[in-house]
Amino acid sequence: MRAVLIVAVVVAPSMLVPGMEADAQQTVALVALFAGLLTFVEYKAEAPGLVEFRDAAPFNRIRYILLATTLLTLSLIERGRTDPSTLSQLLDAIGALVGQAMDFPYSPVRLVTLTLTEGATDADIALLRASAGMAYLTALLTMILFSFHMRRGYWPRSGQVFNVWINLPTFDPTSGSDIVGRLERDARINIALGFLLPFLAPALVQLVMGGIDPASLDSPHSLIWTVTAWAFLPASLFMRGIAMHRVAQMVRDKRRESTRSHSEALFAA
Repeated sequence: MRAVLIVAVVVAPSMLVPGMEADAQQTVALVALFAGLLTFVEYKAEAPGLVEFRDAAPFNRIRYILLATTLLTLSLIERGRTDPSTLSQLLDAIGALVGQAMDFPYSPVRLVTLTLTEGATDADIALLRASAGMAYLTALLTMILFSFHMRRGYWPRSGQVFNVWINLPTFDPTSGSDIVGRLERDARINIALGFLLPFLAPALVQLVMGGIDPASLDSPHSLIWTVTAWAFLPASLFMRGIAMHRVAQMVRDKRRESTRSHSEALFAA
């Protein structure tokens, strides 16, 4: 089921938004099959691979909801430009309203619109602003949802055994001196990157590519995936940092509990 859901979310934009060429459709199909196969193998294997927090629901489920919601929302907005409906017009209006509210000096949405090169029309700027505003709003709401789960004690679930090796396969707990200090350091790095990436990404685009050609906005699929990546990656890093900080707290509490139990045993003896 996880593999099928991954395949569905990858192919959703190409199914909802018309105009994709045959070669591009084949590429999307191959990427979707590869992503589905990777997900199936990762979750069926007993040993951990690359997917983090695979045994600590609902972390990956919330990230999937973020990715799926962003892709579907932007796809419906783009579909509404050729085949308008009540839902697409509503989402477009919300995106335009949120984009205008977030379009203030030095904001991530303003920096995204400034990546457009000369020759961009007001319609091009409004399109990019609405898409960026909707994607950024979805990311913020998802992070609030995850923070709510953590504050209420829903993650990790009470009574659930958290295996660091299974849930953090790329983190080696045996290397280094203090696992708690390393977890907290990595958590701070991820949170910092998650906060800065929406600001740094437009600057990197300006530096490397000289900006975004307004003609590229005529390709709705490129716009959908680019804006989705711009909003999803920082939010994912931010959530990962919060989760790693929570794991560090759990390890510290477990050590404190073990020390207390050991002291009580020695006192009883």
